[in-house]
Amino acid sequence: MILGISAYYHDSAAALVGEDGILAAAQEERFTRIKHDSSFPIHAINYCLEEANLKLEDLEQVVFYEKPFLKFDRLLETYVGFAPVGLHSFVKAMPQWLKQKLHLPREIRKQLPGKWDKSIVFTTHHESHAASAFFPSPFEEAAILTMDGVGEWDTATIGVGKGNHIELLKSMHFPDSLGLLYSAFTYFCGFKVNSGEYKLMGLAPYGSPFYKGKIINELLDLKEDGSFRVNLDFFNYCQGLTMTNKKFDQLFDGPPRRSERQITQREVDLAASIQAVTEEIVLRMAKYAKDVSGMNNLCLAGGVALNCVANGKLLRSKIFDQVWIQPASGDAGGALGAALFTHFQLMDKIRVPKASDSMKGSFLGPCFTNDEIRGFLTDSETPHHFYENEDELLEIISQQIDAGKIIGWFQGRMEFGPRALGSRSIIGDARNSEMQTKMNLSIKFRESFRPFAPSVLEEEVDRYFDLNSSSPYMLLVAPVAQNIRKELSTDETGEMQDPDLLKRVKIERSTLPAITHVDYSARVQSISEDRNGRYHRLVKKFNESTQSPVLVNTSFNIRGEPIVCTPQDAYRCFVSTDMDLLVLENFVLFKEEQPKSTLVAKEEYLASFELD
Repeated sequence: MILGISAYYHDSAAALVGEDGILAAAQEERFTRIKHDSSFPIHAINYCLEEANLKLEDLEQVVFYEKPFLKFDRLLETYVGFAPVGLHSFVKAMPQWLKQKLHLPREIRKQLPGKWDKSIVFTTHHESHAASAFFPSPFEEAAILTMDGVGEWDTATIGVGKGNHIELLKSMHFPDSLGLLYSAFTYFCGFKVNSGEYKLMGLAPYGSPFYKGKIINELLDLKEDGSFRVNLDFFNYCQGLTMTNKKFDQLFDGPPRRSERQITQREVDLAASIQAVTEEIVLRMAKYAKDVSGMNNLCLAGGVALNCVANGKLLRSKIFDQVWIQPASGDAGGALGAALFTHFQLMDKIRVPKASDSMKGSFLGPCFTNDEIRGFLTDSETPHHFYENEDELLEIISQQIDAGKIIGWFQGRMEFGPRALGSRSIIGDARNSEMQTKMNLSIKFRESFRPFAPSVLEEEVDRYFDLNSSSPYMLLVAPVAQNIRKELSTDETGEMQDPDLLKRVKIERSTLPAITHVDYSARVQSISEDRNGRYHRLVKKFNESTQSPVLVNTSFNIRGEPIVCTPQDAYRCFVSTDMDLLVLENFVLFKEEQPKSTLVAKEEYLASFELD
């Protein structure tokens, strides 16, 4: 058994891999309730060991997802290169490095839940990403493309995977980074780096790529193979505490937007522009990966691989026959990649690819039995209904969704990665024209412009979306099919220029308005019985009564909060928002039956989390 760990930067996590494949994986944030928790993932480690009924000493190996000395080398060389500028940033970073990060073997041993006398393996950051991309994929051999902010020195790599072995062939190095470039625009548009990139991607379809030429001509020296050099005259991320500088402000018509200020046309067009540049770079890198590797299939990982708009365009480009993307592509997935790299490559274990993949739907976290849930509900004297018969349960929930109710859906093992895939989800009717606004403003407490994803029965995908591939992990954006689109009236076309983004959101563009974005696109999740179980059966039941095989699916949390992990987390979110029903396995809770004493004020609940 191999335990993989990622920690100390962003999204700490633990993963357990053995002869039977991936046994467990979870992010630390789900247990501590701190979004993107970067502390040592002791809760996630304990969960993984408990799930497999193991003690620490039963493990064959513990592995960390990057090499701290190489990372320190990059930081030190960067600080020296920009000295004396950046002294403040240097002084702020060094104490943690000197006290903790340069002594990771000692620190890991100190914090592990038991005595560990064996060695600790350290893979490189992009080896971990590449391993997480290829080893769980359905391919016997494939090209591998990893793209993120930065690991030790690498910011993007191209590699090849064959059988139980991967090899990295080409790399791009810091400070030239697609991930950091995208984050710089995230920062400049007033969103939080390392969590607001989704917002920038969602904002992009409202604008035009007005600044694309400026970005390519002034900020980058872009090559045909997708590699580029960044013009550091405009950036501050190497030596300062901000991403951009005054020269960047001058180039893009003023200072960065403050987070509390209204989004203007400038931010909308900047989002569209950096998204267009990102897509062009990804396509160029993919073409080069095809040339270098000679492979027909591609595996993706790294934070940039979570850009599902770029992923969708890459798939439709047909550069590769098939594309498989690691659902936990960010740093959390590095824990899994490190464990897989050690298991297959270092320990030379046999790898047999599965027809779909070996991620088990990414349902790798904790689950809770009906007895455990009953204990919680009984002890807290919470009003509830229990349905022994699943068909009866699904029929009731289907009727409630059809009536416009919003459901907190909690069942099975928690998802690993940033997407809720039908285990810890908030769901509703995609046909309801008010659903997107209500979910955004009254439940998620987030910006009105942000789109929601559809969950659609896999066999019905091509009826509603221009997508000829399964998309189980909600990592591909595809156009909504022409046959369900609505033509805009003259008035609606005019409203599409309104600076109030909420007015644009409310324009119905298809027969599924809750999941159709302003550019007639959707971030699709295709669901099947073997992967999604009860959630698939719910959507199937809904389809039988409504002839609509599509539900809105968003993560079970509010803005700034990690996805819920336990029934207690789910209940607290339920009573503090405008959700109508909560389903906890076979238990159903109706909002109107809950005692007023449990209905936490929204402001109090919001204050529990740091808004991103």
